[in-house]
Amino acid sequence: MITRKDFGDDFLWGVTISAFQNEGAFDADGRGLSIWDTFTSRKGKIKDNSHAQVATDFYNRYTQDILLAKLLGFTVFRFSFSWSRILPHGTGPVNRAGIDFYHKVIDACLEVGLEPYVTLYHWDLPDTLEKKGGWAHRGVVFAFEEYARICAREFGSKVKHWIVLNEPFGFTALGYMLGVHAPGKFGLSWFLPAVHHALLAQAAAANVLREEVRGAVIGTAFSCSQIVPYTNSEADLKAARRADALFNRLFLEPTLGMGYPTDDFPLLKRIERRYALWRDWDKLAFDFDFIGVQNYFPLVVKYNYFMPILRIAEVKPKYRQVPVTALGWEINGDGLYAVLKQFASYPQVKRLIVTEGGAAFPDELNNGQVADDNRIAYYQEYLQGVLKARNEGLPVDGYFAWTLTDNFEWAEGYRARFGLVYVDFLTQQRTIKASGYWFRDFLLSEVARRE
Repeated sequence: MITRKDFGDDFLWGVTISAFQNEGAFDADGRGLSIWDTFTSRKGKIKDNSHAQVATDFYNRYTQDILLAKLLGFTVFRFSFSWSRILPHGTGPVNRAGIDFYHKVIDACLEVGLEPYVTLYHWDLPDTLEKKGGWAHRGVVFAFEEYARICAREFGSKVKHWIVLNEPFGFTALGYMLGVHAPGKFGLSWFLPAVHHALLAQAAAANVLREEVRGAVIGTAFSCSQIVPYTNSEADLKAARRADALFNRLFLEPTLGMGYPTDDFPLLKRIERRYALWRDWDKLAFDFDFIGVQNYFPLVVKYNYFMPILRIAEVKPKYRQVPVTALGWEINGDGLYAVLKQFASYPQVKRLIVTEGGAAFPDELNNGQVADDNRIAYYQEYLQGVLKARNEGLPVDGYFAWTLTDNFEWAEGYRARFGLVYVDFLTQQRTIKASGYWFRDFLLSEVARRE
């Protein structure tokens, strides 16, 4: 049985939320609309036809939720700023009420001894910028740089740990290629420029943070999956390399100064031909203090001629008869170990933090309790993968659970519950789940013994 002591005294234990998924108060105190406000208003885009106008009401209940994070034993509270709460139109006049709100959240964290890790962008682009082309338009780079400078100057004296982007592959692929997330656009002509501009914006904002915030510890967070070929055939092996280039290397390698992985995914050469300027290649990279790894499941892939562009098909977990979450995602802690090992193999990577990890299950509240033993088993398995990596000397020194409270889970709406704390979305009543109590005992028992 793993214990907190196994990870060492310097290991970071955090819990994570995001602005759009939790805050609610969508039109309060001068906040502008984001692309997700617009997307959720379109019929059929969210599976349960819900929206996040109230969400978990973190805007009004932040003190309660921060105290819950502290009660469960965490030492890091990761949250994001809403760009449109600070700059209602993405650029231009600053909304002082939004600035004041985040000062209150930061102060509440510091008061109870939680270290704030702030994410600048967690998928909620101001809708005004989307009307100008969003991430597919080069102007977003300069807007994001301006936004980062405002945040750095306002909060840099209190916040020393920053995450620039949350899962850029997620918001570009799902939002600008497949259309299943906001803003709902389809096709390579949106996706490829969005990728390039997100990378330019990431480096530009990171440079602003380095310039403006004394002692800043700066990271960015990438989604990643262990890629497993279905067979050892040459076709499946090549398919796996293409998938790895897309899902794991597309953002990581340009960030590290290596350029796009065009050898295994030649289609990316279109970025250079159509969307990049000659001077862009010196502006994609940044020397991050840490890379955030966000892994939920491995992907087993095989060659499929009929799939356009990639020629890849996923072999779904249900056909392989492996354990899955409520969303059908494979549960495999070895997959997390594998991606930590892969990312640590790059000499440019200094530190790794698992900045998100968690699972959705069909939780039910019975007699004031939520018995989510399956989630406890999930965390135990994935933490074993982290510990294995750490014991092998890989530079992973933190794990942040996704998420503190059940919340609005993007296109799934409120059907997918990831929280350590159950939320009744009609009353906003919070109930700590068994997994929340497990974390409390796991994190605090060793501290109590030392004291």
